[in-house]
Amino acid sequence: MDHELRRRAVGERLGSLGADAVLITELVNVRYLTGFTGSNGQLLLTADGATFLTDGRYTEQARHEAPGPAHVTYRRTYRDDLPGLVDGIGRLGFEAHAVTVEDHGKLAGCVEGVELVPLTDLVERGRRVKDAEELELLRRAQAATDGAFDRILDAMSVGTSERRTARDLERLLLDEGADDLAFDPIVAFGENAAEPHHEPGHRMLEEGDVIKLDFGARVQGYHADMTRTVAFGSAPTQLRKIHDVVRQAQEAGIDAVRAGVTGAEVDAAARGVIVDAGYGDRFVHGLGHGVGLRIHEAPWLGLGQENELPAGAVVTVEPGIYVPGIGGVRIEDMVEVTDDGCRVLGTSSRELIEL
Repeated sequence: MDHELRRRAVGERLGSLGADAVLITELVNVRYLTGFTGSNGQLLLTADGATFLTDGRYTEQARHEAPGPAHVTYRRTYRDDLPGLVDGIGRLGFEAHAVTVEDHGKLAGCVEGVELVPLTDLVERGRRVKDAEELELLRRAQAATDGAFDRILDAMSVGTSERRTARDLERLLLDEGADDLAFDPIVAFGENAAEPHHEPGHRMLEEGDVIKLDFGARVQGYHADMTRTVAFGSAPTQLRKIHDVVRQAQEAGIDAVRAGVTGAEVDAAARGVIVDAGYGDRFVHGLGHGVGLRIHEAPWLGLGQENELPAGAVVTVEPGIYVPGIGGVRIEDMVEVTDDGCRVLGTSSRELIEL
């Protein structure tokens, strides 16, 4: 990945934002701009260059993962070395969303005479659009997710628990090529499927249950996110109807995705199907979100989201209907936004599967 190009794009924006330099402390943004995957690192960036800072545990790792910037290894904290690095800098930007009030006070204390400038969406703006290498990693993560879904269906049997199924999913994701989990799997049987983010428990699978599975693989830092709702045995009539409505809503949402439309417009296309079917009050969350180095990132699809989708973004489309005491249905896929529509990354069936 061309980390130097990414750093240059951020550095070129600093002047227009009223900053001479910016201190990047959000680890996911440090990784995006350098390739560093460790747990402690900061990046001081100007229009002309960059300095990477870390402690002695990561000196060698940073040397081969982030070879572009100059390197500084500190003993205690980056603030010990920062004053000498910002000599001559009048206005230092910082990531407003990532710096606590306490950290801001410490930062101001170590760079006295330098004006601190809060910046938002500086790196995240570039992360919205995925390059070819990022898209390939997302496809690989999705392929592992599809493979695990195919195999978990064969493991369903009366008496297995939500928690056991979640553990089985974890193993299958790794077997299918994941480096790690994108997030802890959501497994919900029967009435528990009415909880959008149910935590797997000891509920045992019974004949006639609906099964909601929300899970994903992570490959080289890039996440996949997919939800499928299947039936164990013959699905109850109401849940069969709900599944059909959700499937149609997702199709409407996918059909609405293209570069230039807003997140609110895509949400409205899917939500309208659910409202028309009489379940509007049971669709209790936004339609989707961006996916990349984080499982949830910009751009967002939902009510009031007026951000326009750029070509190259990858977003989820995940409508759901949840009925307390009965269960729920969510169907979710990642799609790549294109100028004239979108491409679905996954291959798993969205039809109602009855096991």
